[in-house]
Amino acid sequence: MPQHTALRSASAAAGALALAGAAGLAYASGYEVRAFTLRHAVVPVLPLGKAPLRVLHLSDLHLVPTQRAKREWVRRLADLQPDLVVTTGDNLAHVDAVPAVLDAYAGLLERPGAFVLGSNDYWAPQPRNWAAYLWKRSGPAEVDGPRLPTDELVRAFTGAGWVDLDNARTRLSVRDVDLELVGVDDPHLRYDRYEDVTGPAAPDADLTVGVTHAPYRRTLDAMTADGADLLIAGHTHGGQLCLPGYGALVTNCDLPREQAKGLSRWSAGGHDAWLHVSAGLGTSPYSPFRFACRPEATLLELVPRR
Repeated sequence: MPQHTALRSASAAAGALALAGAAGLAYASGYEVRAFTLRHAVVPVLPLGKAPLRVLHLSDLHLVPTQRAKREWVRRLADLQPDLVVTTGDNLAHVDAVPAVLDAYAGLLERPGAFVLGSNDYWAPQPRNWAAYLWKRSGPAEVDGPRLPTDELVRAFTGAGWVDLDNARTRLSVRDVDLELVGVDDPHLRYDRYEDVTGPAAPDADLTVGVTHAPYRRTLDAMTADGADLLIAGHTHGGQLCLPGYGALVTNCDLPREQAKGLSRWSAGGHDAWLHVSAGLGTSPYSPFRFACRPEATLLELVPRR
């Protein structure tokens, strides 16, 4: 091939690649990041004879006060009238976001609920090289920067009757289902103290549920080995940047990328549990894009074991 022809071909290929990249970025930041989606999953974890229980799982709102479309979409979730709401952290992305979060959750705060916190309920997001997540092995974070109004958020949630599960264990009766709830503070910040709540699942409970923000293996293993039948987590954003047919590129923790979102099985200590990881509803304001991974909330329908 003549040199000038090869150069023209290479230039055309580079131009096409640049155009495709620009189109992909425009789609990821202009459309998909706002394409909020309600998922539905059926989880067979209840004893025989129990009526189904509808649990709304929300995670990673990462809200700033100006995100009105996201707030309105979340507000409408109250129309589902879930039996229980579980939020797995990272509600905030701005020091003034607590009133906006409470506005978004207004109707849901009237329902029974439980929550754990994530790193972005403690620390404001900072500009970072987001591309580093694609090649750096993700482990527990070292954080600094402005503190967020964590106490204000927790007081509002607990004042509405939601249960704070950060390094806590409790019982909750919802529609004739006796739930044992076990939770930890954010493992990504190493705030988790599972040793404070460890112990075998209560034999007289209908279901033991483990709740965490970041689904690190050490947390999932400990909860499963203790007999939890359902684990609920967020943090991963479902990978946030995914490849069609391949899935998540990273999980921002040591969770296998194949389990970055949705319902799967987790085994430890001779026990099997269901694991639900939410892809979440937001992103850091410094990386406002998603690709092949829509923002989501999930309605988990808990039904009797088959």
